[in-house]
Amino acid sequence: MGTLRSLRKPQKQSGFTIIETMVAIVVLTIGLMGTAALMTQMLSDSGHSRYMSIASMLTSEKLEDLNRFPINDPAIAVPAGQTAGSLTADTSQSVTVGATTETVDYFDVVQLSSGNGGISETSSGKDATGSTVYTTITHQPDGTVVSTVNAALPPVAQDTVTFNRRWVIEIDQPVVGVRRISVLVTLKNPLLSQAVTFQNSMVRP
Repeated sequence: MGTLRSLRKPQKQSGFTIIETMVAIVVLTIGLMGTAALMTQMLSDSGHSRYMSIASMLTSEKLEDLNRFPINDPAIAVPAGQTAGSLTADTSQSVTVGATTETVDYFDVVQLSSGNGGISETSSGKDATGSTVYTTITHQPDGTVVSTVNAALPPVAQDTVTFNRRWVIEIDQPVVGVRRISVLVTLKNPLLSQAVTFQNSMVRP
């Protein structure tokens, strides 16, 4: 009997060791899955913060551009009604101020790329004839800046992100005698689960 007990004891110990190992593997697997999910969320949040920061910069950039126009320039005039432009659709309209008539776009497209060690920014605008053109400004690694103008958007590089900007100009808002300009920037090709939009406003004469 003593011999049988001594033979069975190692078998019981071996069985408990296998169960403990399986439990440890399950616990480890759950822990690793939780860590992977946390890292994925952290990367997503980091990417979202980065794109929000860029959208904020592009909003401020457009507001500064619009603030530089003289008070009687068609680009910031409200020819009829209370508003010009839109934050929900790409809009253009013919604007006449005095003897000057221009077709004004209340939207543009900005592409950002960091390929080949340089940083490129492409934005849409108008040439002297009123046609839409795309200006690409590239900051080279050696510090030089190259500007090129094309009639169409350049080919999209793999690392290119595209932002849409729209703005609206409201007359006599928030008080009579001033204009409120609001700019909305949206990431066009979202790489994240969260939408990236940023809006800001300024008031000027």
